[in-house]
Amino acid sequence: MDEIVNVISSYVWSYALIGLCGITGIYFSIRTGFLQITYLKDMVRLLFSGKKSDKGITPFQAFSLAISGRVGTGNIVGVATAIAMGGPGAIFWMWAIAFLGSASAFIESTLGQVYKQEIDGEYRGGPSYYIEKGLGIKWYAVLFAVITIISCGLLLPGIQSNSISSALNNAFQIPTFNFIGFEINLVGIAIIALLGLIIFGGVKRLGQASEFIVPFMAGAYILMAIIIIGMNIHQVPSVIKLIFASAFNQESLYSGVFGAAIAWGVKRGIYSNEAGQGTAPHAAAAAEVNHPAQQGLVQAFSVYIDTLFVCTATAFMILFTGKYNVNHPTQAGKFITENLPGTDYTGFTQAAVSHHFPAFGDSFVAIALFFFAFTTIMAYYYYAETNIMYIFRDGNKKLYVWLLRIGFLLATYYGTIKTAETAWAIGDIGVGLMAWVNVIAILLLSNTGLKVWKDYKQKRQKGIENPDFNPSEIGIKNADFWDKRNQSK
Repeated sequence: MDEIVNVISSYVWSYALIGLCGITGIYFSIRTGFLQITYLKDMVRLLFSGKKSDKGITPFQAFSLAISGRVGTGNIVGVATAIAMGGPGAIFWMWAIAFLGSASAFIESTLGQVYKQEIDGEYRGGPSYYIEKGLGIKWYAVLFAVITIISCGLLLPGIQSNSISSALNNAFQIPTFNFIGFEINLVGIAIIALLGLIIFGGVKRLGQASEFIVPFMAGAYILMAIIIIGMNIHQVPSVIKLIFASAFNQESLYSGVFGAAIAWGVKRGIYSNEAGQGTAPHAAAAAEVNHPAQQGLVQAFSVYIDTLFVCTATAFMILFTGKYNVNHPTQAGKFITENLPGTDYTGFTQAAVSHHFPAFGDSFVAIALFFFAFTTIMAYYYYAETNIMYIFRDGNKKLYVWLLRIGFLLATYYGTIKTAETAWAIGDIGVGLMAWVNVIAILLLSNTGLKVWKDYKQKRQKGIENPDFNPSEIGIKNADFWDKRNQSK
């Protein structure tokens, strides 16, 4: 079974997908005039402006919900995996795909806003909605919805719950036991109990929970990283040199993993920041904004927070302390670098923090990972439910939502009792399939996304701080929500 999963994953995550994501990021960066630099000030301003309504959430809540999906296991275990498989150079390629991917994130999240709809008193949107309304290809939209429901509802939650269980068990030695033939994991039971309280409360409760948890968890983790970086400030130049040298095949020790550095850096970068994957537009569509580009800019900024801050913090902690192994590319079980004998990538970050704070390093990372991964599981549920709403708009939605909730909780619990390797391989398939479908869609809709960007930019240049959006003014059709909103004014 593991071999079959790995073969499928290798086909999905071929160099074709890696190249497609990179080229898409370059294209949108150029066409938007590198908005990830030129409009950075606007991103920060918009993050804390705006308001919520009875039907939508604030831009900051949408940002938090998207960040809760972006900032997760990928920021701790994912970074460690990239180093283990591709050496230190993989970190540079994570940075590169984050910089370029922020432009892709802008386009997909803007499109999510343009084609959002009001369903049962809440804003809903995402790739399925903009594929149907923007491209007019219903079967392609349904394909994305089905892939997302399977991926976010069944395949991806196991990665997060597995990581929570592993970290807490390592730190606190929480036992599992057998009950009449079933493996009982107390951590797994606690996770689904807390998760059930939140997911049965709807999108507003998800937004409220994310708004509270995300700043707390990211702030505490980054603060710890800053302390450790400060304690090792003299090593910063040498670590940066090692990352760049390894990334460009100038470090002889890691020349054998040069290709793997690019592949794993991009792969784990996309898994971590989700730029182009098609998940963040679901959260972006739920925001109450005056212009779609406003939430696009907020979501572009969230890519920075995820990779350039949180992932970099993890990478520096691991590389400063030397608490990592780098796998040999062709000899299974052999290592190019083996600084932690008997420890796999799931333990790199805990070992790095414990190096400086042996009394509580393991427990701190375990608790941080719990918050990171738990909020990601919450976001996955929201993405899956949004696509249930899309497919069954005119049918018995409540029945299918309840079936999703039950299946989601079971999949989350199952993740706590299976191996990390299997959980990650299955999750990679889900992420890759979503990325293939969504990246092609946003390229086909690039003209629409760029029209919206041009409209926003021109109005901002005229000094309008909070511009309105009228799709008919720039020739965009089927933006039903915005058309109705303008007619009611």
